[in-house]
Amino acid sequence: PQSSEKAKTFVHAFLKRSMPKVKDDALQDMLTRKAVVLEHYPKKKTKQKRKKTKGFTAKQRRELRLFEIEPEQQRYAIFLPLHELWKQYIRDLCHGLKPDAQPHMIQGKLLKADLHGAIVTVTKSKCPSYVGITGIILQEFKHVFKIITKEDKLKVVPKLNNVFSLEIDGFISYIYGSKFLLRASERSAKKFKLKGTIDL
Repeated sequence: PQSSEKAKTFVHAFLKRSMPKVKDDALQDMLTRKAVVLEHYPKKKTKQKRKKTKGFTAKQRRELRLFEIEPEQQRYAIFLPLHELWKQYIRDLCHGLKPDAQPHMIQGKLLKADLHGAIVTVTKSKCPSYVGITGIILQEFKHVFKIITKEDKLKVVPKLNNVFSLEIDGFISYIYGSKFLLRASERSAKKFKLKGTIDL
């Protein structure tokens, strides 16, 4: 370690070399009155861009048959537990479906609820062959329901021009498919008008 005199001489000489235009008196004044602060500028860290994970395209999903139900799985009995889970989900959503519950409140919740597992019946249709189809909804798309019937037949029923009825704990709700052309994920944010024009 250097002595205080040597350190003083070194600093004075360093400042004289660094600032030749400054007089000795001014240098001495700087040393006695002010502190010399040596600033350190850290290097800026470059943020690495996160790579977004790309999902499958619609074409790839169709080619991989991700949403297709195998024929051996198309049995009504397999999906009855799903229906029981759905009923419990609706009861929790509607706070028990009590007899004194207001119908429009329940209707509003059902319109936004997930219908996978619900038992529905086609009550009206512009195509008579659809009327009377009853089964559990296995898949809901924007324009169609895929329903498994008690006869173990998978039916693809369009929403457009069809009216569906849904019963749970004595409460019957009607779904007008023409007003229901939404994906299940989009429906929760949709504001439905409970009163309006009713048509197929």
